[in-house]
Amino acid sequence: MFRKKKKRNLKVPARLSSDEKKKIKKVIDAAKKSDKVPHSVQESVTFERMFPSGICREEGDFYSKTIQFQDINYKLAEDEDKKIMFEQWCSFLNFFDSTVEFSLTFIEVSTDSTCFEKRIRIPLRQDLFNGTRDQYSGFLKTQFEKGNNGLTKTKYLTFGIHAASIREAKPRLNHIETDVLNNFKHIGVAAVSLNGWERLKVMHDIFHMGDEEKFMFDWKWCTDRGLGPKDFIVPSSLAFPKKKSFEMGDMFCAMSFLQITASEINDEMLADFLSMDSSQVLSIHMQSIDQNTAIKDVKHKITELDRNKIEEQKKAVRSGYDMDIIPSDLATYGRDAKELLRELQTQNERMFMITFLIMNTGKTERELETNVFQAKSIAQKHNCSLVRLDYQQEMGLMSSLPLARNHIKIQRGMTTSSSAIMIPFTTQELFQEGTDSLYYGLNKLTSNIIMADRKKLLNPNGLILGTPGAGKSFAAKREMANVMLATDDDIIVCDPEGEYAPLVQSFNGQVIKISANSPHYINPMDINQNYSEDDNPIALKAEFILALCELVMGGRGGLLPVEVTVIDRCVHKIYNRYFEDPDPEKMPVLEDLYNELLKQSEPEAKTVATALEIYVKGSLNVFNHRTNVDINNRFVCYDIKELGKQLKKVGMLIVQDAVWGRVTANRQTGKSTRYYMDEFHLLLRDPQTASYSVEIYKRFRKWGGIPTAITQNVKDLLSSPEIENILENSDFIYMLNQARGDRDILARKIGISEYQLKFVTQSGEGEGLLFFGNLILPFADHFPKNLELYKLLTTKPGEIAKYKEEKGA
Repeated sequence: MFRKKKKRNLKVPARLSSDEKKKIKKVIDAAKKSDKVPHSVQESVTFERMFPSGICREEGDFYSKTIQFQDINYKLAEDEDKKIMFEQWCSFLNFFDSTVEFSLTFIEVSTDSTCFEKRIRIPLRQDLFNGTRDQYSGFLKTQFEKGNNGLTKTKYLTFGIHAASIREAKPRLNHIETDVLNNFKHIGVAAVSLNGWERLKVMHDIFHMGDEEKFMFDWKWCTDRGLGPKDFIVPSSLAFPKKKSFEMGDMFCAMSFLQITASEINDEMLADFLSMDSSQVLSIHMQSIDQNTAIKDVKHKITELDRNKIEEQKKAVRSGYDMDIIPSDLATYGRDAKELLRELQTQNERMFMITFLIMNTGKTERELETNVFQAKSIAQKHNCSLVRLDYQQEMGLMSSLPLARNHIKIQRGMTTSSSAIMIPFTTQELFQEGTDSLYYGLNKLTSNIIMADRKKLLNPNGLILGTPGAGKSFAAKREMANVMLATDDDIIVCDPEGEYAPLVQSFNGQVIKISANSPHYINPMDINQNYSEDDNPIALKAEFILALCELVMGGRGGLLPVEVTVIDRCVHKIYNRYFEDPDPEKMPVLEDLYNELLKQSEPEAKTVATALEIYVKGSLNVFNHRTNVDINNRFVCYDIKELGKQLKKVGMLIVQDAVWGRVTANRQTGKSTRYYMDEFHLLLRDPQTASYSVEIYKRFRKWGGIPTAITQNVKDLLSSPEIENILENSDFIYMLNQARGDRDILARKIGISEYQLKFVTQSGEGEGLLFFGNLILPFADHFPKNLELYKLLTTKPGEIAKYKEEKGA
């Protein structure tokens, strides 16, 4: 029997109308847009808007700000100081509650060596010293190659919150920002908040690690040109063809996360990663868990472990084993969980969820793999492992940006102290750019070159301290040569030992030999209209002449009030006559003061005149002449070696006054004057020269003067509270090897730790500690002996005699 198949009524579909086609196309387009796959480099960058204030909005309701912070010398500190820093950092982390997400970002960007060399090369000038400049620049290049100065290292802390709008987010972000900056300040870390332009530049630097493209951006361009901030920061291309790496512009990159498997980690781990000499970005994302939630979770884990322990005990009984024998892992986890609960409940500990990401880079795939291998070796050294982010390279890259947004859901729970052990402080560096930046050696911890500009200090006054043979005079000469080659500053030297003449003469400077038999004369009565900062230069000059007369009189109690009065009266009469017709040929000399004193009726005036007579008409009349040498030369050396004991104190005081006159004259043109005082302790032994030295350290800064004292006797700097101000008013101290007694004094007065003192204890020649503002750096300055400039800088008698013999031959 056959059955017929039932016919189906198949309806032929009608053609789609135009409106239906549009609707379908709209749905397809919407589907394409919602596939969450970026179709441009700009779409890969996850933030939505950057505000000029520095607030950034991401994913609708997440707002963040970034703070850049500097380094401190954690590695240079003693164990006790490290412990204090660690505790302060723990308190810092505990400040962030569970509503704040934050990240630490460490960016190391390799600078092209050619470009970096240009930054340290001394530009040539139209003078006779370009050969020496080339020689010195070559020396700087050699020093640069000993370290990794080609890496620009920056550190950032970014924090963010969820908020309904920018209006709601702004006050809270500003409050957090203020607290974070204060916390950094409490630790002793310099920190500054970044505005929107600066945050965009940071991201631009990350995206352009492989090229030298400069960041060019202005907010008005976003409206004038119809562009967004992303258009100015993104790389030329982003490609993710492989699961373990990606290409960013011309660079090959790889994202990895640190799997922290070690039971304990030490404070060297992060420093080891940051010591790699390749371009990289390290990001540590952290978010604290609500304390009650954390305790509840730990208790839950303990309950589960106890349940597993009971099950294991039941199995042991059924198998005929001792029920106390349980798997060692279970016992270990149980003890650790209970210890963690105790820390959370009784100690100042919180629970953080941490993600540690590393982006390695390379100009070639091979270089990239080499850098990844080096990072893996560091992780292995600390019993951890570095794991590549398979198929998550793009999200890893976006998580590396300083936006405080973590797109990688691989987290590790750690307590406050466990998190803080990855302390972000290592060693400070000192590299300041600019034409006035000078070389001061190599950082002894990192071998990086030290370049600094003393003019950028709040107080550029300086001291060079060290035992005989430590290299004080050499360091001073090297700085002088650097100043002559790289800046427009004037240099004046007070030289009690006659050792600076060869250097000064090599730069066509003026050496002024002051002695009883010298044809060179300096007039102590010289004055100019700018001698004082007010409208009465005579009053300030009178103070100097009073100090000179007091030194000449030699009285321990100083001048009598009557003597002060008559001297002051005579000084005003002399200079008032001069300023009526200020002809240089009519400049007063010491004899004019002597004659004016004799005209006075008071017997005390005759006493002062009699004391001055030997300096006017007697055998010590070297200072009773008008100046006959070029004291306005750019490089002037006052050689007072051959002055007798009686005249040396007077000579030093007169030289200081001549320097004061030069500083006041240079102030009108904005030129800086650097004044070096060798054997400075000689100036501090007499009240008059000591008082004048203190005035120099107090007043020179606002007049464009930069004094530098060179001495071996630290005790002389503490001989009185007034003189002690010299030490306190010096933000630049170049400290070489120190005697034991001086080390104790310096440790107490400057606050040097025992560990830091090791760098000035039996240290080699040219090695010590550099104090530059708040920075303390151990340095080593070994100048090559094969350079011609070394022959002018050395102070070793044997080498000087040898070079003189070679020159004579």
